[in-house]
Amino acid sequence: MKATKIKKGAAGVSFDIIKYGLLTLLAIVCFLPFLIMVSGSFSDNATVVLTGYGILPKNFSTTAYKFIFRNPSGIIQAYKMTFYYTVVGTVVGLLTTVLTAYVISRNTFKYRNVVSFLIYFTTIFGGGMIPWYLMYTNILPLKGTTFIIWFPAILSSFNIILMRTFIKGSVPDAIIESAKIDGAGEFTILSRIVWPVLTPGLATVGLFLALGYWNDWYRSSLFSTKTDTYELQFYLYNLVSAAEALKNLVSAGTSVSVTIDVPSQTVKMAMAVVVTGPILLVYPFVQRYFVSGITIGAVKG
Repeated sequence: MKATKIKKGAAGVSFDIIKYGLLTLLAIVCFLPFLIMVSGSFSDNATVVLTGYGILPKNFSTTAYKFIFRNPSGIIQAYKMTFYYTVVGTVVGLLTTVLTAYVISRNTFKYRNVVSFLIYFTTIFGGGMIPWYLMYTNILPLKGTTFIIWFPAILSSFNIILMRTFIKGSVPDAIIESAKIDGAGEFTILSRIVWPVLTPGLATVGLFLALGYWNDWYRSSLFSTKTDTYELQFYLYNLVSAAEALKNLVSAGTSVSVTIDVPSQTVKMAMAVVVTGPILLVYPFVQRYFVSGITIGAVKG
């Protein structure tokens, strides 16, 4: 049977025009900064200093990228470590988040209210940066290891609450009780009933975790003692900072000879392109799940 297509009136057509027009305008506004960033990275630094950035490259130049990749082995190592931190942290984070959220979502768990309160409490009060740092360096002597870079971020109170709400909204208690009557244990229920319907929630929380790991530089600045464990963001920051420090020594009249010409403005844009590109490739694969995951998980329960 052929479905009947409902014809829109003048008001509906006008609404669609306004709606799509506003969405197109917002998309352009969101895309323009990225376009300026890319064009700025391919511009001549001296021209940018004099005339500013533009939508199109000004005096096309790849000097900024040549400066960043003048030591390919270093940046490749930073990429490898960042991929390692992102993949391991995201996988372990998803597993621990789902396990924690599933436990506190079960009405049969006697202490779920106490545990939920303790998790929520950390979103309001914390020990502070200094006790947090001392715990990982003095009590747990982990400074200088790769473990300390990804481990502290595997669990987030927001992600746990989001996943718990998603589980409550996606898996009715009646289904779980029926499975228990048939003899299924908690791990069987989690792996065969709960986990298969968590795709939108997993994609949403996984994207949050991956973005957090990929964009992080702070933990490397605190805990890394060797350059081969640096995250990409921190490696690029050190690269530019070291070159700028040498230039400042020369300008101060010291006897140090420096032949490095730092394209200070365009290299910042090139750095943003280098660190943004790979994570942009991930988003299209999770975008279709992202909206439903964040919407269902936002319902209070």
